[in-house]
Amino acid sequence: MTAPDLDRGPFWFGGAGIGNLLREVSDDEARATVDTAWEAGVRGFDTAPHYGLGLSERRLGAALAERPRSDYLVSTKVGRLLVPGRGDGDDLDSGGFAVPDDLVRQWDPSPSGVRRSLDESLGRLGFDHVDIAYLHDPDVYSLRDGLSQALPTLVELRDEGVVRAVGVGSNSVEALEAAVSTGMCDVVMLAGRYTLLEQPAASLVARCEDLGVAVVAVGVYNSGLLGRDRPDASATYDYAVAPASLVERANAIADVCERHGVTLPEAALAFPRRAAAVRAIALGAQSAEQVRSNVARAGATVPEALWDDLRTAGLLAA
Repeated sequence: MTAPDLDRGPFWFGGAGIGNLLREVSDDEARATVDTAWEAGVRGFDTAPHYGLGLSERRLGAALAERPRSDYLVSTKVGRLLVPGRGDGDDLDSGGFAVPDDLVRQWDPSPSGVRRSLDESLGRLGFDHVDIAYLHDPDVYSLRDGLSQALPTLVELRDEGVVRAVGVGSNSVEALEAAVSTGMCDVVMLAGRYTLLEQPAASLVARCEDLGVAVVAVGVYNSGLLGRDRPDASATYDYAVAPASLVERANAIADVCERHGVTLPEAALAFPRRAAAVRAIALGAQSAEQVRSNVARAGATVPEALWDDLRTAGLLAA
């Protein structure tokens, strides 16, 4: 297999939402969300065992089952196994998903754990291969074990044709820098660290371009702060209430956007794609309406002068 072209449609569909992220979503709602993304031209779909303890993978596989497999790309993740849990409550407090806790996550970056994880994901999806397999959040448990055990195993699976490209997904710039340094990554999934609000991963993105490593940018709204035309004190950042200083900065960026006839979310979606290494962005959704909103925002025309004015105002690095 050859590495896939990641630039598929207006964006990649992020599957956490249809795994009942923070709230329940019915099977019909989840199916309609995926169907709406497909109708809008989305042809890249990202999921993970972590999302709803396998629910996202099952729902995504079912929604795509009747589509020609060669027409779309799917990525999933390894590093967490799903093992039997208590089953007497839900996953909201421990994992953030509104699903029963009859399964729990178990970190396992070992070769056998990686192979088992991917095999179980393929079973839930109903596929014989995925296009990308990411090592998921190795910085949370053992970056050293993840890079020394899991990544070489993913490369073996790529060579065996079970996956087409391999990499690491994380919101840690340091973890992704270390992953890229191994020379084993085809792609990295960069969460919330190269956005219109802040760019601590700018040097990483530039290095990926030099090395030919593709970047998929996720969390481009900074978990909500850039997702409204005008963020207020209730806006979230890193899944918590945003500091007042960041709300002020986001509104200052919005001021400049308005002068160019662009909304803050539209600019937030356009910004990461300006970097040559960023081959795609991924956007989550829990409803057909959210998908349609993302499509409209992604299709907006953003004038070059906007970026110049943001730099002049000190709101965007040179």
